[in-house]
Amino acid sequence: MLLEQDGVNPDIQHKDGRTPLLGAAYNGHEGVVKMLLERDEVNPNKHDNDGRTPLWGAVWNGHEGVVKMLLERDEVNPDKPDNDGRTPLWGAAWNGHPEAARLPLERDEVHPAGPDNDGRTPLRCAARNGHEGVVKVLLERGVGRPNPPPTDGRIPLWAAAWKGHLGVVKMLLEHDEANRHQRL
Repeated sequence: MLLEQDGVNPDIQHKDGRTPLLGAAYNGHEGVVKMLLERDEVNPNKHDNDGRTPLWGAVWNGHEGVVKMLLERDEVNPDKPDNDGRTPLWGAAWNGHPEAARLPLERDEVHPAGPDNDGRTPLRCAARNGHEGVVKVLLERGVGRPNPPPTDGRIPLWAAAWKGHLGVVKMLLEHDEANRHQRL
């Protein structure tokens, strides 16, 4: 087996900073992820040139099995943002993966209302893209209004209404905390 040969670095980075673990996690290859995580020299929190970790890639693509494996590791930071300030939870919200969003929320260190560098929160992203399942997960967790509120006025309700997502608008209107907004 290649991994058992002398001189093979299982944590080597490609020119874009991606490691074998990041590639396997991003593509949902559970067996490969498991094998790499068994190696002491593999850093499960190593990021690529864009700041994206294996967990970020797995959540972004909704690979729940890989997400679970990575979150079992204490050294994996479930709230580590990429260079644009987008956390794994943000990626799950943007792409509409409710279970991939729920899993990181089980860790206390996740800040569920944290905005990216452009001020977009996970709830706003899920609302904008009409991802009712993720909106439900976030509202169940008590993620209503970001603190502080966005200065552009684009709260989750605004984003869902703008895009015409009737189901999400209804969910948000039924959730009082998601609708309160005050200008800074």
